[in-house]
Amino acid sequence: MEIYIDGTFVPEGEAKVSVFDHGFLYGDGVFEGIRSYNGRIFRLKEHIDRLYDSAKMIDMTVPVSKEEFAEIIIETVRRNGVKNGYIRPIVTRGAGTMGLDPRHCPKPTIVCIAMEWGAMYGDLYEKGLTAVTVAIRRNAPDTLPPNVKSLNYLNNILAKIEANYKGGDEAIFFDTQGRISEGSGDNIFLVKNGIIYAPHTLTNLKGITRDVLIEIAAKLGLQLKVVELGFFDLYTADEMIVTGTAAEIAPIVKVDGRAIGSGRPGPITKQIMAAFKTLIDSEGTQV
Repeated sequence: MEIYIDGTFVPEGEAKVSVFDHGFLYGDGVFEGIRSYNGRIFRLKEHIDRLYDSAKMIDMTVPVSKEEFAEIIIETVRRNGVKNGYIRPIVTRGAGTMGLDPRHCPKPTIVCIAMEWGAMYGDLYEKGLTAVTVAIRRNAPDTLPPNVKSLNYLNNILAKIEANYKGGDEAIFFDTQGRISEGSGDNIFLVKNGIIYAPHTLTNLKGITRDVLIEIAAKLGLQLKVVELGFFDLYTADEMIVTGTAAEIAPIVKVDGRAIGSGRPGPITKQIMAAFKTLIDSEGTQV
C-alpha cells in the first residue's frame, strides 16, 4: 500500500507523522471516510465539501484547494489499484509545540489512505444487525458539534465499547435531552406505518449516505419526515435502518433484546437497499 503524506507517496511501512503533530497529541484535525465502487469514487464532491466544512468549523485552513484534494484522493486510489474499497483523507493541525494553541502549528498535515475493503457487516445485511442503547450521550452541539468529523472520536468509541460489552453490533446514541441521535458510526432511520422518520442533524452527523437514502426515498415515492424521536419511537418501530459510508445501508432487527417489527429486514428497508445497490453500481467519479 502507498500512503500519501504532504505531497509524497510512501510505502505503508514508512508512513509517518511527527509525534508533535497536534492530530496525534490532541485529536486536532478532521477526516472523511469515502467508498469506491467498481473503480468509481462515490460522492467525492460531497465528501470533500464536508471535509472543508469540518476544517472551517475548527478554524483550520486546508493547504490545498478542493480540486487539488480531489486529485490527491483519485491518485491514491489509482496507485493502490483500489476498485471496491475505502478511502481515508485526513487533515491534521500539523506539527507544533507541546501546547494546545493551534497558532503554533505553522502548516496542517495531509494524509490519504486507500485500501480494498468489502461490506463492513458481512452477511448481516441479509439477516439484520442487533443494536443496544448506550448510557453515554452524544456530544452536545454546544460542546463539540457532532457535525465536525474530527479526529477526536472518543465519544463514538465509548459508545462502541459499551455496545461490545452488551453484545450489540451497533450502539444507539441519545442526546442529552433523551432524543435519538445516531449510531456510533452511522445515521438512524425508523419506519412506522409506511413512513420513514429521521432525527434532526443538530446532534448527529450530516451523513452523505443519509442524504442518499433521503434521495432514494423521494424517487421511490416514500414519505420521509425529519422529527424528534425517543425510546417509544425506537421500541415500537416497524423497521429500523442505519446508514454510513462504512456501514452502507443496513437493517437493524433487534434493539436491547426487543425485536423490531417482525425481527427481520422489512419491505421498505429491502426496497431502499436494492435501490442503493443499483445507484452505487452506476454512479461515481471514475479513477
